Amino acid sequence: MRVILPNPRGFCAGVHMAIDVVDRVVSLFPDRQVYVYHEIVHNRHVVERFQAKGVRFVEQIADVPDGAVVVFSAHGIPPSVREEAQGRGLTSIDATCPLVTKVHSEASRSAAKGYQILLVGHADHQEIIGTRGEAPEDTIVVESADQVASLEVRDESKLTYLTQTTLSTDDAAAIVHALRERFPKLREPSSSTICYATTNRQHAVRQIAPEVDVTLVVGSRNSSNSVRLTEIAEAAGSPAHLIDDASEIDHNWFPRAGESSVLVTAGASAPEDLVAGVCRELLSTYGGQLERWDVIDEDVEFALPGALRRIIRERPDEVMSESIVIRSSEIDAELYGSVPLTVSARSEPPTSI
Repeated sequence: MRVILPNPRGFCAGVHMAIDVVDRVVSLFPDRQVYVYHEIVHNRHVVERFQAKGVRFVEQIADVPDGAVVVFSAHGIPPSVREEAQGRGLTSIDATCPLVTKVHSEASRSAAKGYQILLVGHADHQEIIGTRGEAPEDTIVVESADQVASLEVRDESKLTYLTQTTLSTDDAAAIVHALRERFPKLREPSSSTICYATTNRQHAVRQIAPEVDVTLVVGSRNSSNSVRLTEIAEAAGSPAHLIDDASEIDHNWFPRAGESSVLVTAGASAPEDLVAGVCRELLSTYGGQLERWDVIDEDVEFALPGALRRIIRERPDEVMSESIVIRSSEIDAELYGSVPLTVSARSEPPTSI
């Protein structure tokens, strides 16, 4: 079997940062209960690993006791949640991805200038809930191109749009095209609000999927970007399956068994050790080789939130515990074992909406 790993895959800079935040908070407050508002990232294994360390996940700030420690998830929160936490005297640390924060800022600025915001995304996703909260009276969530024809707006000359960062670039482009057709004076955002990591992972799948028999996407079912990768592979002609880990592999997916070629990628919130587990399962069952196809090189890193940096500065002798999640985006002998590996470059720039 040919098992092809695209680079990039898996953890993005925002997820790296968010997981680092919770790891460090647990170390800094060993005698206090640590709460996280919503899942820190949308991955079942990440959440379960933190729960094993005593972290509690809540869906309401009201469930966090007064004066406790709470981390806000990577998906962002409405300002009302931050205000409630401040009013309750919580020690709050915001692990929102900086690219999501950028969208929040653009929404706030647009509303202040009198624009109505057409927010493209899934209405029930935490990121959209958070962004809409910046200007709830000035925001309309648009989930599909079909919805555009029936939109009722205040003033067609004072409209702008923003997008959920984890959307499929194809889906977003279709909706934005429909918006531009309906509202010719629609103002563009200052830059694309689909994040670089989402775009890059989708581009890698779009490029490689037509060349393989099957695509496996490692990620949880509530992970928007993981679901999009699966859909993109299917649209490119490769049967695709979203799995949490190697235990969910169905060997009936590989009709030619050892002769199959399989693309194994991962959503932006899936740890690398889960990807490695899938690869080891395939290679131990069918034999073959592991290939890494380098499509786009990523070197983005995000700093820890200011509130956490201040706490760390106040405790210079504090020893940080090791992260519970392995985050390597490269082939790691410890994870993958001794398997044949070839590396090839498939570089081509992604397109934007």
